[in-house]
Order: sequence, then C-alpha cells, then structure tokens
Amino acid sequence: MNRRWLPLLVFLFAVPAAQAMRCDTLLIDPGDRDFQVRERCGQPFWTDRYAALEVIGAGGPFERQRSVDFDVWYYNFGPRQLMHRLVFRDGRLERDETLGYGVARVGADCGPAALVPRLSAGEVIARCGEPAMRRGNRDTWVIRPVRGLESWQDRRREEWIYDFGEGRFLRQLRLVDGVVEAVESVPR
Repeated sequence: MNRRWLPLLVFLFAVPAAQAMRCDTLLIDPGDRDFQVRERCGQPFWTDRYAALEVIGAGGPFERQRSVDFDVWYYNFGPRQLMHRLVFRDGRLERDETLGYGVARVGADCGPAALVPRLSAGEVIARCGEPAMRRGNRDTWVIRPVRGLESWQDRRREEWIYDFGEGRFLRQLRLVDGVVEAVESVPR
C-alpha cells in the first residue's frame, strides 16, 4: 500500500468518532440503552415521546401487531458546543442528531427573532423555555413499504404560544413531529 494514502485512511476512520456524542470521556453509540446514556450524560433538559404500530402479515391469514415506543431526549452542553437530539426506539438508542449551538442557560436566550421555522422542539425550549400555552393533536399515517408490512405512525401536530409582552401580539408556533413548521404573530 502506498504510504501517501495512510493519512487519508486515518482521517476517514476518525471522522465518525469525532461527530459522535461524548459525555466526559464516554462515547454514546447506537444500540446503547436509555439508562446507560442517562448514567453517562445525566438527565436531558427536554424529552418528547411518541409511538408507532408495526403490522407484520397485514392482509394475510396471520397478522402480528407490535407497538414501538420512541423517546426523544435533548442535551445542551453550553453555547460553545452543539446540542444533541437522541432518538430511542424501545429503550435503545437509534440515532444521534446534532442541532444548533447550545445556550448558557435554558430559556434565557429568547425573543421573537429566536423563533424560526425548522427548529426542533428542543431548540425552542433551550432558547425560550416552556410555552405559555401548548395544544396538540395527532393523525395516524399508515405506511405500506411492501406487501404484508404496515407501519402505523403518529403524526404529531402542536401549537405553542409565547408571550413576549409586546403589546397586542403573541407569537404562535406550529410544530409537526417536533419541528417548527411556521411562526406567526397572532392578536391577544
């Protein structure tokens, strides 16, 4: 093997590990259990939960239905590091997503300009804290990727209201599946 390729190979193997979430010196990996992550990283500052129903053998003589629980945890490590969104499927880490930069104190970096589309619910909570009002409902989507297999998933729609004390208007956020879809000013 040519020696000039060695630095490139070292770099390629190091990149995924550099992006993985670490708590102190401990690496968080897909497949880790929720209690292991909590022991390594402490309590998340915000959590969310939703469910899905998998149907195997749909339309056939035998059908198996299985409930799948998803827990979403948000971690903030301060303004110099990226926040993390961890998605657990039935108690095991399925994926780790990096978000925008964290905040010095949860709920203390807020204002109307801080609320923009495409933020995750955890990023909104990190910046602005709990909303003054929160209302939601769910639709169920049935996904049939192949014959005999169905997945029934909740589509979560929420409306959050923030009051910045700005005269006649409040700020309304519409979230779909934990992501801000729209931000509007609404009268009091």
